[in-house]
Amino acid sequence: MKKLLIACILLLSAGLIFSAAQEETDTREPLAVAMELQYPPFEMSDTSGNPAGISVEIAKALADYLDRPVVIENTAWTGLIPALQTGKVDIIISSMTITEERQKVVDFSDPYIKSGLTLLIAKDSPVQTFADLNQTGRTVAVKSGTTGAQVAREQLSSATVRLFDEVAAAVLEVAQGKADAFIYDALTVYENHMKHQNTTRVNIQSIPGTDGFWGMAVKKGNEEFLADVNSFIGEFRESGGFNALADQFLGEQKAIFDESGVPFFFDL
Repeated sequence: MKKLLIACILLLSAGLIFSAAQEETDTREPLAVAMELQYPPFEMSDTSGNPAGISVEIAKALADYLDRPVVIENTAWTGLIPALQTGKVDIIISSMTITEERQKVVDFSDPYIKSGLTLLIAKDSPVQTFADLNQTGRTVAVKSGTTGAQVAREQLSSATVRLFDEVAAAVLEVAQGKADAFIYDALTVYENHMKHQNTTRVNIQSIPGTDGFWGMAVKKGNEEFLADVNSFIGEFRESGGFNALADQFLGEQKAIFDESGVPFFFDL
């Protein structure tokens, strides 16, 4: 009887220790990461509706580096920075280009990807290059809040610029011949051309002056956290993490870009 009592006490103690350890693990502050899950293969949802893609894997790796659990907050593009500013999330990892305008309201990490803007062109449009768009009668589709929209606003004063909240809507405008071109990054342009090969063409050469760098955005003034993020980026690059993700998610596209002489995303 005494042995049984001792065994029960030991089991109870072990259970309390496990419970305490579990509770301690659960009390770690989650790393809340904002991204818009509409840009495959960087930000997307899998067949079960769970967050997936390159940026999701980067977010998980960052959380592991910081020894924190991770929570992905699917957020509309125009709501990403407000979510950061109001403290709803800790960081934005969402294929966001570092710009002077954005740097006024957020702090960016060291760049981890380089990307330029390119053109998805309607098959029957006479447009061949970006310069061809700046004419009366030309119509350009852009996604609201993106660098493509900014470039169109600043450099295509003679064209009609149409703003869309979703990439798919802007692409459809071109595929249906309602717009001459859609301005976006090379990967999105190429992949959407493959979906509409009979009605679109591509020019994946970067629009002059649009090569930019993607960064992770943190709340203004959060210097200690930013330093940790930059340390992670450096170590992840040195360990081959970015290249491994490129091979996993973008092997076919990388080969096509190499054939076209276009620098790839991780070629900084």
